[in-house]
Amino acid sequence: MTNTTYAAPSRPTAAALVAGPVALVAYGLIRLFSERGTPGAGWTAGHLAMLAGVLLFVPVLLHLRRLVPERRRVPAAVALGAGMAGLLATAVQAVVDLAAGLLADDRAGMVEIFREVKAVPGAEAVVYGVVPPLLFLGLTVLAALTSLPARTRALTAGTLALGAVLMAVDLDFLSLGGLCFLIALAPLAPGGRAAPLPRTN
Repeated sequence: MTNTTYAAPSRPTAAALVAGPVALVAYGLIRLFSERGTPGAGWTAGHLAMLAGVLLFVPVLLHLRRLVPERRRVPAAVALGAGMAGLLATAVQAVVDLAAGLLADDRAGMVEIFREVKAVPGAEAVVYGVVPPLLFLGLTVLAALTSLPARTRALTAGTLALGAVLMAVDLDFLSLGGLCFLIALAPLAPGGRAAPLPRTN
């Protein structure tokens, strides 16, 4: 057994570990309690929260990668690349949704903008299809690869996976998914229960 402490995240990263999930919770709540599929304050606020939340996962992914031991560097690099690809695609999706809400006068106008975007070859698969879920897949795999104690690693990765599944099953569960992410990631910030633990394997 090797006794070592984990590299503490920087202050911005520590903030992102909490703020990223909180932004996803906010997006889910705004979506639940505002008129859906129509331009307006609710649509704009919700997608701004979505975009902020997604971008805050950049330092989160990088921090998890730093917690991976050198012997797992290859799968960690693959997971990080997949996570970043999914993050970029999800951010583009949020920007498109924001633009549609700002440019369209009504629901029909938004539908037409989305139709034009999806008509671009490959755009539907990349922006709305197979690529965005890679963010959560990469996040979960990185958590599973870290040098956190085995039980903490399993709980962190499992809670992240649960959050991702909830959001995939129904978008009405976005807030629950974000809450799972918060439960999984907040302990990795300074002062969290997982942050100072020694590596046990």
